[in-house]
Amino acid sequence: MKPPSPDLDIGGASGAAASLHAATARAWPGAVPALLALLSGASNVFAFAPFGLWPLQILALAWLMHAVLSTPRDHGKRHFLLGWLYGFGWSAAGVHWLYISMHDYGGMASWMAALAVGLLAAYVGLYAGLAMLLGSWLRRRWSSSAAISVLMILPALWALTEWARGWIFTGFPWLISGYAHNVGPLSGFAPLLGVYGLGWVSAMLAGCLALLWLARRQRQSVLTPALLLVALLAGGLLLRTVAWTQPSGKPISVRLLQGNVPQEMKFSNEALLSTLNMYQQMITETPADLIATPETAVPLLPQQLPPEYLARLAAFVRNSGSHLALGIPMSDGPGMYANSVLGIDAATSSTNQPYRYDKHHLVPFGEFIPPGFRWFVDMMNIPLGDMTRGSAVQMPFGVKDQWVLPNICYEDLFGEEIAGHLRAAYSAGQPQASILLNLSNIAWFGNSIALPQHLQISQMRTLETGRPMLRATNTGATAVILPHNGGLQELPPFTRGVLSASVQGYGGQTPYILLGNKLVVGLALLMLLLAWGRNKAARPAA
Repeated sequence: MKPPSPDLDIGGASGAAASLHAATARAWPGAVPALLALLSGASNVFAFAPFGLWPLQILALAWLMHAVLSTPRDHGKRHFLLGWLYGFGWSAAGVHWLYISMHDYGGMASWMAALAVGLLAAYVGLYAGLAMLLGSWLRRRWSSSAAISVLMILPALWALTEWARGWIFTGFPWLISGYAHNVGPLSGFAPLLGVYGLGWVSAMLAGCLALLWLARRQRQSVLTPALLLVALLAGGLLLRTVAWTQPSGKPISVRLLQGNVPQEMKFSNEALLSTLNMYQQMITETPADLIATPETAVPLLPQQLPPEYLARLAAFVRNSGSHLALGIPMSDGPGMYANSVLGIDAATSSTNQPYRYDKHHLVPFGEFIPPGFRWFVDMMNIPLGDMTRGSAVQMPFGVKDQWVLPNICYEDLFGEEIAGHLRAAYSAGQPQASILLNLSNIAWFGNSIALPQHLQISQMRTLETGRPMLRATNTGATAVILPHNGGLQELPPFTRGVLSASVQGYGGQTPYILLGNKLVVGLALLMLLLAWGRNKAARPAA
C-alpha cells in the first residue's frame, strides 16, 4: 500500500489545527472583550451606595447584552465567559470588604482571605454567565430576533438567575442589581415587584439600549426600543405617586443607640465590663417609647451577666414606661445559642417573660457552618460560630399603638422573608407589624462601603413594604428610614451617639407583601413563554 502523501498529512494537520483554533476562538473571548467584561462588571459598584450612580448599572448591563447580541448565536461558551467575567468583576469590586472580616478580625492569612473573596466572586459570576449562556442557547433554538432576545429572553433570565442567587445555598443577594434603584424612577416598581423586579425592569432598559445601539449601527428602526424605554421610566415615576400603605396609630418616640465598640474589643474580657456599663448608661439616660440597641450589644448570655444587670434595665423600663429592644445572645440549653432581640416592657416580670425574636436567616461561616467547611471556620477567630435558627414567622413586639418587627443584620437582605412575616400575620388576622427594626453589627467590615450598602438594602425593604425601617447599629449606619418619600435621618458612622426621632407606623398591604417574589418570577416565566410562542407562530406549517 502506498504510504500517505506528506502533503495530505500536513494538510490534514493544518485543517485540524484550524478547526481547533476556530473552536477555541468561539469558546474564548479575545483579551480586549474579556477585559471590557471584567471592567464593565466592576464598574457596577459605583451604581450602588455610597456613590449612587444608578444609570451606570443599566449602561454596564447594556454593554454585556450588546456583546452577546453582536456575536453569532452559536458562541454559547463565549457568551457564558463574558457573563461570568462581568459577574466576577461586579462581585469582587462590590464585596471586597469581606477580606477585612476574614483577615483583620478573623485572623485568616492574607492570601487565604483574598482567595476566599475571589472564590465567592467566581461563584457569584456563574449566575450572570448562566443567564448569558441560556439566552444564547434559547435565541438559537427558538430562532429569535435580536429584539425578542434582549427585550424578553435575556431580561427574564437575568431576573430568574438573580432570584435563584437569593436562595441557593441559603442565598447571597448582596448587590443584586435592583438595589441600585432605590432612588431614581425605577423605585416606583419596588412595592409591586420587589428588588428582583427592579432588576428585571433595569435589564429591559439595558436591552432597549443594546437594541438602540445595534439598530443605529445597522440603520434599522429604533422606535420600539425607544418607546419601551420611555414607557418603563414613565411607569416607574407614576408608580412612585401611589401610596400603597397609610399611617396607622399614633407616632412613637424612638431612641436608637450606636455604641461604636471597636470589633477587636467587642468580645475581649478587658472591654466587656465597660461595654455593659456604657449601654446601661445609654439605655437609662432618657426614656422613650422604644429604645433599641445594636445586634449583640450585650455580648454575653443572660446567665453570664453580672447579677441584677437585666433587672436594673427592666426596672428602668417599668418606671419610665419605655420599651427596650436589646440585642443579646440567648441559650435554650447546652450547645444551643441564638442571636436574639429581647423585648422588655412594663409587663415583663418573673411570671410574664420578655418578648423574644431569634434570628432565622443565619450567615454561612459566621453563624452556621455549612457541611464540610468546619476546617475553614476553625481558621477564623469568630465567636458564636454555630447558632440555632429561629422560626420563619415570628410575632412583632407591641409598642403602644405600633407593632415593631425586628430583623437582625444580614436578614434584611431577604425581602421575601420580611414580607412573609407581614403576609402571614395578615392572613391569620393577627397583629401586623407597622414598623420594621434592624439590629446590626457590621463593624466586622471596618470603615468600608459595606456600611452604606447595608443602609441601601434597608431602604429597599422600606419601599417594598411601605413601612418605616429603624436601624440600630454598632458603628453605622444607625438611621430612621421613612416610607413613600424616602426620608432619612442618620447618625454619623464610627461615632458614639443616640438617634432620637418620632416615627409614624404604617398599615396596609403592598402587592409585594401579598405576592412576594411570585409575581416577578411568574412574569419572567411568562416572557419566556411568549418568546417561545412567537417563534412557534412564525414557523411555516408543515
